[in-house]
Amino acid sequence: MKQDCQPSAECFAILLRDCLASGEPVHIDDLGIFMPSPNNAGFRFIPNQMHRVFIAYVQEDAELARKLYREFSQRGFNTWLDKKKLLPGQNWPRAIESAIETADFFIPCFSRNSVSKRGTFQSELRYALECASRMPLDQMFIIPVRLEECTVPRTLQSHIQYVDLFPDWAIGVETVTSAMQQQMADRNGAARVSKRND
Repeated sequence: MKQDCQPSAECFAILLRDCLASGEPVHIDDLGIFMPSPNNAGFRFIPNQMHRVFIAYVQEDAELARKLYREFSQRGFNTWLDKKKLLPGQNWPRAIESAIETADFFIPCFSRNSVSKRGTFQSELRYALECASRMPLDQMFIIPVRLEECTVPRTLQSHIQYVDLFPDWAIGVETVTSAMQQQMADRNGAARVSKRND
């Protein structure tokens, strides 16, 4: 493998070829997996079909947010959590905005901590509401969850149903997961109908 390669499309292609030649698959987050073919006869590409989920939370609820991250990841979702996805030196405000913009679902985690605290959680929620305002009205995007008994802001509560992850965590997670899966099936069905009508 070349050690002095400068960042470029050609360098990426060389690096990809060398990795595949070693017989290992190459997974590129949010893109898919390049799989080596037997006998080094090329490769095949499997695009990432996983639905993207952004989890918003406050630091005091980090343990439950990580638990939710694991639950969604185990169920086949491409889940975004700042502690898992932000890279050292990355422009984190822009990375967060980009992750929200490209997410299929935004999951704000409400608790007594998050409803009263100023900071990043509130900014992420406002940005998600802005992104949701550009979506078709019948598409689900924001799915609020409550980690404990607390008041969901009126802005959301007046027109978006929330899900309680207490007292039964498993039932709450299953409710959210089922809703996301049904919504993606509906979106995919609508896309197929639209293509046939074009």
